[in-house]
Amino acid sequence: MFQAPPPQDTAEVVAAPVRSSRWERAGLVVLLVGTAVMYLWNITVNGMGNQFYAGAAQAGSKNWEALLFGSLDSANFITVDKPPVSQWVMGLSGQLFGFSSASMLIPEALMAVATVALLYAAVARISGPRAGLLAGAALAVTPVAALMFRFNNPDAAMVLLMMASAYCTVRALERASGKWLAWAGVALGFAFLAKMLEGLLVVPAVGLVYLIAAPTTVRNRILHLLGAMAAFLVSAGWFVVLTLVWPASSRPYIAGSTDNSFMDLVFGYNGFARVAGRNHMNFGPNDPIGNSVGNPLRHLGSFGGMDQNEGVGRLFTGEFGFEIGWLVPAALLAFVLVLVSRGRAPRTDRVRAGALLFGGWLLGDGLVLSFMKSNVHPYYCLSLAPAVAGVAAIGAHEMWVRRQSRFGRIGLTALLAVTGVWSWWVLGRNEGWLPALRWTILIGTVIAAGALALSAPRRRRVAIGAAVLGVMAVLAGPTAYAVATLNVAHRGGGPTVGPSRSDSVPAFARAFGQPEDNPQLYSLLRGAKTKWSAATVGSSAAANLELASGTAVMAIGGFTGIDPVPSLGQFKADVSAGQVTYYIVQRDWRGKPGGWPDNRNHSGITDWVTATFASTQLGDTDVYDLTKPK
Repeated sequence: MFQAPPPQDTAEVVAAPVRSSRWERAGLVVLLVGTAVMYLWNITVNGMGNQFYAGAAQAGSKNWEALLFGSLDSANFITVDKPPVSQWVMGLSGQLFGFSSASMLIPEALMAVATVALLYAAVARISGPRAGLLAGAALAVTPVAALMFRFNNPDAAMVLLMMASAYCTVRALERASGKWLAWAGVALGFAFLAKMLEGLLVVPAVGLVYLIAAPTTVRNRILHLLGAMAAFLVSAGWFVVLTLVWPASSRPYIAGSTDNSFMDLVFGYNGFARVAGRNHMNFGPNDPIGNSVGNPLRHLGSFGGMDQNEGVGRLFTGEFGFEIGWLVPAALLAFVLVLVSRGRAPRTDRVRAGALLFGGWLLGDGLVLSFMKSNVHPYYCLSLAPAVAGVAAIGAHEMWVRRQSRFGRIGLTALLAVTGVWSWWVLGRNEGWLPALRWTILIGTVIAAGALALSAPRRRRVAIGAAVLGVMAVLAGPTAYAVATLNVAHRGGGPTVGPSRSDSVPAFARAFGQPEDNPQLYSLLRGAKTKWSAATVGSSAAANLELASGTAVMAIGGFTGIDPVPSLGQFKADVSAGQVTYYIVQRDWRGKPGGWPDNRNHSGITDWVTATFASTQLGDTDVYDLTKPK
């Protein structure tokens, strides 16, 4: 199934990548076209996806400053709580083609095609084009990839850029190219501007593999790494500097920060505070919201798809297991097998370098996700998907080319057996769905593994047939889950993979300030002529109103409702200046005013509004006309 690469040139990590045959080039075309069709198919079923980011994409399609900073509203009151790279892509698409679900989500799907192509290119330079095809196919059918590359969260852009940095590192390793390593630093800088520190979880692997395996002196390796660091600082730092030199009074507030500082957001709310569990938004099934709406989501392990069960088992169980866990055991085993197989190879050995790159990425990123303590969405594991697929394919190739030896046959058999049995177990956790599939996978795995283990070393056709059967068997589970994911509409902040398992979205949405359809309210907002048609607590509620009405809505307190903007005095001044027409109070899932996010930090605004202006109830919403005092 795999073509062995030419003999290793000990002077280089990759002296001359295996040339692809006509059939292998055709296979690449099929892979990329198939990925595009799969990810673009019926993509608008997801509608506005995560309305929080959709509101910002709409704002960016209308206003250049909103696009630059990633503002939630076109009037630039506050940003989303992430850097703006993903918003740049969706906002520019909206400016070019008009804002819609398609203009927002199609670029996300195209990022999937680009990520698969880069993974293929990287692995092909390490282990040959057929290994690259296997890696690309494994990534394309990973359920979390099928989920998040059709969604509008920033994870898709971040992972594409992380994969770009890995590809540039592979190129840098070929001939100790400082230029290619600098490009890896540039890609990492923009990955940081996509999702901050999570985009840098590949950095330890990049730095370590270059320091170990680059075919040059230690001095040059260190200098090249310093050059890459400088490239990273430039590509990421310009935006940080921009937020510092741009007068704070004339730009949107940096949501999620306590002091309107981008770096406070990076190291606080969205950084070490989240890893260490000191996040002000940490909640789970035992908290009031979790108790109120978490029961319908019990299959997810915790409220809203968030997994609070930290430890080494997190990636293998709960929702993580369905999203990324299918090939993780194989990837870990493949990593070990390559290190053992190449234990006596030269320092610059390309296969070991590739395993260190993708295996190091998997271990470093995986450990952080496994032990993160606060608000861990399972879809965060998208950052692992290229690493899992890459190291699994490299290991499978290594065992295939060594199948003439006992070690190779045992290793290849073990990879197949472990992966097939694991898929059987994962599917057993949802045994009511396609029950025959798990047994088909198990039977196919047993046949393929047995044929590989028992076939004579010279019986090539038997080995090829067994390998093909084995690959089909071990990829059947994630493929089925990925296809099921494509057929389900995903909305809101906690998308999950697989077949539809509960009708819990309405309760979850109302808990997060997302109102039910309210045409009267939307018409009212469209008639407002002020800078902001309305103000409401929380960015999700504001974004929903923006999307429905096409107007700018002030999100008091940002995403969590506790950002210190606006103050009561600032809000009174905006109302007096005729900047805001309505104040909106959403009713929660119990029909009571309030809901999430908590309004306690801005209760003074609500108290002043309710004491000063009369309200009208429209559906599940109380509307205060700020132009008509009592």
